[in-house]
Amino acid sequence: MTDGLERLWAPHRMTYIAGKDQPPGCPFCVAPGMEDGSLVVARGKSVYAVLNLYPYNPGHLLVCPYRHVADYTEIDADETAELAAFTQTAMRVVRQVSGAHGFNIGMNQGGVAGAGIAAHLHQHVVPRWGGDGNFMPVIGQTKVLPQLLSDTRDLLASAWIEA
Repeated sequence: MTDGLERLWAPHRMTYIAGKDQPPGCPFCVAPGMEDGSLVVARGKSVYAVLNLYPYNPGHLLVCPYRHVADYTEIDADETAELAAFTQTAMRVVRQVSGAHGFNIGMNQGGVAGAGIAAHLHQHVVPRWGGDGNFMPVIGQTKVLPQLLSDTRDLLASAWIEA
């Protein structure tokens, strides 16, 4: 007997749910040093851009300082300027690669503000398209992503070099 529901399998999410296979330490401190399987799209002098491992939309990037700081007021003028420049480049690159219609850009400062990793500052750059909100996240608590993260990373990294 079936229940009439279709299943959308996302087994990679179990690692996040169970908290298994996470490298020790801050993931934003570890990410820039990873070689194999890295989702880092671009590296600057004081910040880098990395794909969100659990994106809201395809191309969801995080711009992070290399330095382990929690609060926006703790970064210096050079870090602030490069973070802003990387955010602008991220927008240009995502528009070029995917034709995004708009973006949600922001930082959640502190756990009470929704920061999943409050100890290391990171800015979200979330591409949006007209009609990208559908019933799946609201009713099904599921987000459908049409592309592997590694493929998205390769597209964005190639376009970033040209930007």
